[in-house]
Amino acid sequence: MIMRSLLLPSALLLPSPTRVSLPRLPQLQHIGTGNSHCDRYHASPFHLSVPSGPSCKSVCKHRFLAGAPNATDEGAVSVIKIEDFYEKDWSFLDSDELSTDQVKQNIDRIISAGEIEESSRVLVSIGSEGFVDHLVESSPSQLLLVVHDSIFILAGIKEKYDKVKCWQGDLIYVPEKWSPLDVVFLYFQPALPFKLDQIFEALAKRCSPGARLVISHPQGRQVLELQRQQFPDVIIANLPDKTTLQKVAADHSFEMTDFVDEPGFYLATLKFIK
Repeated sequence: MIMRSLLLPSALLLPSPTRVSLPRLPQLQHIGTGNSHCDRYHASPFHLSVPSGPSCKSVCKHRFLAGAPNATDEGAVSVIKIEDFYEKDWSFLDSDELSTDQVKQNIDRIISAGEIEESSRVLVSIGSEGFVDHLVESSPSQLLLVVHDSIFILAGIKEKYDKVKCWQGDLIYVPEKWSPLDVVFLYFQPALPFKLDQIFEALAKRCSPGARLVISHPQGRQVLELQRQQFPDVIIANLPDKTTLQKVAADHSFEMTDFVDEPGFYLATLKFIK
């Protein structure tokens, strides 16, 4: 599914009595979308409000209504329906359980596997805000591109790190303009709605010779299964086993250099050898 573009006006409101507002964003200027006709948008400072509670645990349907920017000066407020869209619940990516010392060590191992240098061009797919925080702080790079389904997560990342590039859409449709990539983190691969072969085929067209591909889960298969039960609409695939991963990787000129599949940690590192 290619994500449609969202053109955000100066104020976004939701018709819900219970609202949680994201931080005010100062000129959110570069969140790309999966729509080639609108790869960027410019918006004035705004608030996004989302309903809270059990009804929004899994998939939230938001109807955006746009008020006139200068409504108070002009008198009547014109209200226009912009678009309906679905925002999945990604809260588990930054749960309190990820703050334990063991999980932090696992995240360090994931980042180290990428062998990032200052000249590296790095892509993170389905990453958490916490993972991006750690990446920015520990591993400076020439380019850091975050690809995600969630406009809210991307907005939060963009607010903190203006130099980080953000693109809303599916991994296999990432524009060629950010190529070649030297490091790719599939931080939460089971949420990608594509077969492993499709993912490797797309990455082979975007990676530089010698590029590192890191597939991971900082808490391993045991926690993944619990997450699948709670978020079945988000977690739609499995972590690949070693044999399957080696076969698919070889078909697209990737070579496995490391593989760890423990109950509490998953890490596969591959190198593009073409």
